[in-house]
Amino acid sequence: MAVKIRLQRHGKKNFAFFHIVVADSRSPRDGRYIEQIGSYNPNTNPATINLDSEKALAWVKVGAQPTLVCRRILSYEGVLLRHHLDGGVAKGALTQEQADAKWNAWKAEKDAKLEAKKSGLKNAAIEAKKLAHAEEAKVNAARAEAIAKKAQELAAAQAAAEAEAAAETVEETPAEA
Repeated sequence: MAVKIRLQRHGKKNFAFFHIVVADSRSPRDGRYIEQIGSYNPNTNPATINLDSEKALAWVKVGAQPTLVCRRILSYEGVLLRHHLDGGVAKGALTQEQADAKWNAWKAEKDAKLEAKKSGLKNAAIEAKKLAHAEEAKVNAARAEAIAKKAQELAAAQAAAEAEAAAETVEETPAEA
């Protein structure tokens, strides 16, 4: 029986998320599976991956073949690196301590990159909000200036009308006398 590690689609149209499953290659995409080992949500930034690395490593060791996308996910999570390092330990090319040191160094570097991306996205969102607020303040200031100018023109027109009315009453008063 050929066993594959692949994605099983869930969610609604244009907003899918996936379960990472181990399944017989002959079963349908969303059909029967042997074991669910994680989930993958590409809708978030960065994509959310929940993977039981130990189960995935065990399945890779017994010969389960990941699909292309699952291979990328397993590589991103370090399962394939761990499998590679375990192969080196089995051949005697390096010791378990060296393999663990390489694994921990890689994991620390990956976590640092992920945190940098998250903080960069957060800072970009804050900057965009500040920029939008500044633009809104400019528009509000321009509107306030236009309203003040219009009120000033209206006051000037009203003062001119009152002065004209006062001049007419002054002209009418001597005519009556």
